Amino acid sequence: MKSLLVAQFLVAGGLTVASALPSLQSPRADQASNPYPRCRFVADWSQEDVLKDPTGFEQDLLFWEGKFHQNDVSYNSANGMTYDGTQLNWTTGARSNKHPFSAASKEALQIMLYAHAVAGSKKAARFLTPDDPSKARKLAASIMKTKLQTYLQFNESNPGFGGFLPWMTTSERQLSPTWDWVNRVPALDNGELVWAVYAYISAAERRQDQSIRDSARGWQNWLDYVKTTAATVFYRGGGHVCAVTKMNNQTLPPKHAKQGYQCEGTNYLDDPYEGELFTHFLNAFGGLSREDKDTLWEVKRAKLVSVEYNMGGVGPITVEQGYWFSSHEPWKVLELPYYDVDLVRRLYHNAERARTCNSVVTKVPGLFASVNNSTDPNTNEIIGYISPAGIPSIASQKEQEHDVITPYGVWPTMVFDKAVGLAWWRNMVAAKKMQNLYGSTESTRVDGKLVSALVTWDSKITTVVALLGGVGDLVRPKMKRDHIYQDFIAITTKEYGLVFKDLKGEDIALCLPNETVPDAGLEDFTLCSA
Repeated sequence: MKSLLVAQFLVAGGLTVASALPSLQSPRADQASNPYPRCRFVADWSQEDVLKDPTGFEQDLLFWEGKFHQNDVSYNSANGMTYDGTQLNWTTGARSNKHPFSAASKEALQIMLYAHAVAGSKKAARFLTPDDPSKARKLAASIMKTKLQTYLQFNESNPGFGGFLPWMTTSERQLSPTWDWVNRVPALDNGELVWAVYAYISAAERRQDQSIRDSARGWQNWLDYVKTTAATVFYRGGGHVCAVTKMNNQTLPPKHAKQGYQCEGTNYLDDPYEGELFTHFLNAFGGLSREDKDTLWEVKRAKLVSVEYNMGGVGPITVEQGYWFSSHEPWKVLELPYYDVDLVRRLYHNAERARTCNSVVTKVPGLFASVNNSTDPNTNEIIGYISPAGIPSIASQKEQEHDVITPYGVWPTMVFDKAVGLAWWRNMVAAKKMQNLYGSTESTRVDGKLVSALVTWDSKITTVVALLGGVGDLVRPKMKRDHIYQDFIAITTKEYGLVFKDLKGEDIALCLPNETVPDAGLEDFTLCSA
């Protein structure tokens, strides 16, 4: 009789750790007959259930997170553009104030999702068109066609951006920079955008449908244009890439005699985190000299640092030092095939050992990432944004806030162990008000007293894209055809090899949650609990 893998649990020093991925049938007898779970589906799953059937739980998650993908909630169907997100009524959970703005980073998440849909992903179809999965591909391609026209119109009206995107108002048919991004443009978000587009092209150009292949050609033309402007807009020589570029006049094209570009201050894009995506774009397509390409990586080396996590009897675990060690920081591995380099894959697996076990050691019921703070129930307004949220002991920035946890903090864990990642996601989403008609809620306080009554691309679709596997597998074949793959591997191998020689802690298992968010008297959103 064929034996089944089961989840084995070890208790050592108070830590619950997962040592194997399970492969068992769904704990819910009605899974096959009732493919549409109820809004508060997390209540139907225990942690043990999730570990036994992560794929069944994943299907429920994709179905409800997909409810976020609606006109006037997450995007504008008139122009194909994302909205940052939408606030929810504190009592009912109905949509209230829409965020009428967005950025290239949100666009990247949307486009990565569509790349998978065009490639034929069943998971993407579950998210986009669960009633008829066969419609997902055409829906994604249709929105991408509309989006491309919007990008081209924006560049025609504001050629100074060189085809790139600032933070922008997306509620009108034609885009415009938000008031604080007039004549300014960020490199980091656009680095995320260009590789997402690259993935979409790679997926679309291999389809039989002529309209989808035409879409790939249109987006390739856009990408070819921003290749010609990337260095002009963002590169200042000596390996220095502007984190934010100021331009003389956004209505003048890059080569106009009165146009000019300067870095905003001395804040360069020299991090080893998500900002590295733009560095790789410049390296591959920016037309730089060999000397400039080499210098790009030399100026970044000071921030690629090896540190060890060692707390509460867990460790030492060798990891890459984070800025805050927020789950937002490893975004780059969603887009480029970093894990083709074994050292990087092992190192980032270590990061998830540290991330999950740290929350157990510190008795936190969830994981940390930069996220919107809680909602004031009296005004229904968000109480700001929390950037400094991570693990201080393995971060360069020590002053942090640890009152708020967020479901999307699990996405880097999911990449290595879907079951453990989903167990952490479930643990946070089980808290009061953490599910609504559009899927998971933005964040919850660790004491259970407040949540952020908000739904956004960052806090939801990073998780979905991780469950889809990121877009590295879509990007890789195109990188090879464009003859840039080997250079990417060589650079990554060299830069990480210079710093990381001997990884400690690879025998430590990922940790599972021990604590729960306490019931502090909040009531679930009425439209979800009914």
